Parts: sequence; structure tokens; C-alpha cells
Amino acid sequence: MGFEDEWRRSHTNVAMRLNQVPGDPGSTAGTAGTGGTPDTASTRGADLVAHADDLGVVGGDAYKLYDALRVDGDHARQSTFEAARALSADNFTSGDALMKVHDLWQSQFSTLKDACAQISNHLDYSVAQHTKDDAEVLGALAQVSVISGYLK
Repeated sequence: MGFEDEWRRSHTNVAMRLNQVPGDPGSTAGTAGTGGTPDTASTRGADLVAHADDLGVVGGDAYKLYDALRVDGDHARQSTFEAARALSADNFTSGDALMKVHDLWQSQFSTLKDACAQISNHLDYSVAQHTKDDAEVLGALAQVSVISGYLK
């Protein structure tokens, strides 16, 4: 078998593997959500399907967590800091340890709060961007349809 034949055969096999998903008769793969109805993108196996409603719920939950952390997550910071300074001033070794706890808590707290805000903002942006992209595609398809009408 020559190189060209072997290349064509291997390329065809790869394409076939990438364009199909083996089905499991007992599974619910290829169904959208919990309704059990097939989603065209899911049955192809190649496309990501994310609905704006789903993203909105996750983004809303992330914002609620961010807001709760912003309000309730910082109430002990000042008293912990003051206790650590007072203990250190009185030469208690627990003052340094408490200050380390305070600093670590602040670092982790800020990271978690920022992550929640970033998730919320990113999902809001994603929904808006996908809506804009869909509108542009619909506009382009309308133009193609009008042009196709002139070609008939």
C-alpha cells in the first residue's frame, strides 16, 4: 500500500472517530436537560450547549455568594487583628500565630470573593456576547436569504 492510500485510510478513520459518539442503549447521553428529549447539538456529540437560563442561575448564585461574603465574611477581621496586636504587644507568642491566621484568612477570603465576582461577571458577559453573536448570525442569514432570492 502506498503512502497516499495509507494517509487517506488513516485520515478517514480519524474523521469517523471524531464525528461519532458510541451509544450506550441504557444511558441518557444525548438528551438535553432532564426532559429526556434529544438535543440536536448533543446528539452530534461535537457542540457545547449552554442555555442562557442555566448560565443565569449559576451567575446569580455566584453573585449571591459574593454579596454574602462581602457583607458577612469580614466581620471578624478587625477584632482578630486587634487581638493579635494586643497579644504580641504583651509578648504572647500566640499573637504572632493569630496574626498569621488573620493574614491567611484575609488572603483566602479575598481570593474566594474575587472568584465569585469573576464567575458572575464572566457568565453575564457570556450570555450577552452569545445573544449578540446570535443576532449577528441571524442578520447575516437574512442577507443571504435576500441575495438567494435574486439569484433564482
